[in-house]
Amino acid sequence: MTEVTREPRIYITETDLSRLTKLIETARNSGNDSNKEYLDKLEEELDVAEIVKPHKVPKDVITMRSKARLRDLDTGREMVYSLVFPDEADSNKGKISILAPVGTAMIGYGTGDIIEWKVPAGLRTLKVEDVLYQPEASGDYHL
Repeated sequence: MTEVTREPRIYITETDLSRLTKLIETARNSGNDSNKEYLDKLEEELDVAEIVKPHKVPKDVITMRSKARLRDLDTGREMVYSLVFPDEADSNKGKISILAPVGTAMIGYGTGDIIEWKVPAGLRTLKVEDVLYQPEASGDYHL
């Protein structure tokens, strides 16, 4: 049997779109070009996303400040990450910045989706196994 893969739909809440747009603008105006590649990638993700009201986002989609369990399809290793803004990032606590390669790749994807992105060593492939916490699903619309 052939498995058919669909192009996953990426969802972004209006609140996250507003905050991420401001983040991109602030970062670009800072004159620091070290994040340019990630800012460009994040802008691309936002451009193709379906924008929804916070209370309409599917409960199994990774939004800002969501916590998700991912599986590396190459190694089988599972990891749990919380997707946060750059000033909240702490890799020791599993808090991954939206401007980190995996953070930019995670936003908007849901349970069962396959995420692929380029890293210096090649292509990484992760599967979203579960969204353990999503602010909007918990009624937290203004975090």
